[in-house]
Amino acid sequence: MAWKFGKKSLERLAGVKEPMQQLAKAAIVDSPYDFSITCGLRTVEEQKVLVATGKSRTMKSRHLTGDAIDIAVFVDGKITWELKYYKAVATHIKKVATKLGIKIVWGGDWKSFIDGPHFELSK
Repeated sequence: MAWKFGKKSLERLAGVKEPMQQLAKAAIVDSPYDFSITCGLRTVEEQKVLVATGKSRTMKSRHLTGDAIDIAVFVDGKITWELKYYKAVATHIKKVATKLGIKIVWGGDWKSFIDGPHFELSK
């Protein structure tokens, strides 16, 4: 199935660095599951709230510089937070990134804080 981003996802990609935008737009087309962009560029104020509520652990988030996106995966038309679906989408996104020559890091590969929805450009 050929997926595409809706208006909200495209708006959330605004401000994100071009390689990440290019990757997301290429990956959505033939992803094993539909996904949306839930977050791209964040303000310092937004990040402070996320840290204060435990939804983020750092004020050095790559979202602050436009280097990261968060996604939500859809299964049967509903958002799921089950890691197995994020692993499938991440495997696909990594393959597309390699094909495009874009180096990324997936939050699901982190050891101390597994963040399945998170993708960022490699430093």
